[in-house]
Amino acid sequence: MINKRKQFVLGLAGACVMGLAGAPAVSADLAEIQKNGVLRVAVANEIPYGYMDVNGEAKGVGPDVAKHIAEALGIKKIEWTTTNFGSLIPGLKANRYDMVAAEMAILPQRCEQVLFSEPNSSYGEGLLVAKGNPKDIHDYESFAQSDHKIAIMAGADQLEMLQALKVPESRIVTISNNADAISTVSTGRADGYAATSLTVGELASKSDKVEAAQNFKDPVVNGTPVRSWGGFTFDKDSTALRDAVNTELAKFKKTPAWEKILTGYGFSAEDAKGSFTKTTAELCAK
Repeated sequence: MINKRKQFVLGLAGACVMGLAGAPAVSADLAEIQKNGVLRVAVANEIPYGYMDVNGEAKGVGPDVAKHIAEALGIKKIEWTTTNFGSLIPGLKANRYDMVAAEMAILPQRCEQVLFSEPNSSYGEGLLVAKGNPKDIHDYESFAQSDHKIAIMAGADQLEMLQALKVPESRIVTISNNADAISTVSTGRADGYAATSLTVGELASKSDKVEAAQNFKDPVVNGTPVRSWGGFTFDKDSTALRDAVNTELAKFKKTPAWEKILTGYGFSAEDAKGSFTKTTAELCAK
């Protein structure tokens, strides 16, 4: 299958090319990927979910599990792409890659745009603050009740959480990637950075100017503490690939090797068990 079709309009009995019209990108199907032996996978360079290490090797929960699944499907090679989190879904829709392995949270609004595998992980929330937590902030709700500003990453689902908690848009600072969070918080551009607990812990370990807020209280939305379930992501036309990944993922999650990957990247045993408590159908439902 040709990934990007181009139609030439010929005139003068077919002798002259008069125009060029581009059709929408067409996602590679499972049979083509297996035949070519190459799976194109994107990550957002976010530790510990999916990132490239200093040697250019893909690491993280998503990539490590994706490597196992690709091998089980007889796919010999993975071509890795890194991009900003907010560009992951547009990239899928533009056929720049076949799958995302960023442990993207499965949310109804995202399910309208892309396909998700069944959950591969679950994780809670956290808050990065300046060293010593000078504003004494321990939850997201505080940003709705004060003039403090909170930073989030573009495209991250923390935006929906903050909106549900009635945090005014004027108090939300959007940054392009996690790497900018440390300077954003340490310089006072924002008083905190909302992200998952694992991301916050990783950022805090990189600088003595910031720390994870202690005694953090998970946000409660509609009476329920917030927890996310992450999965692999596909274009809407990639049903066969998504289904094949689901089949192999279900098998792999029954093995100690799968749990070892999660705990090796800092996920708790509770996080691993939590990934079994929701289905994608439930998470996609409004």
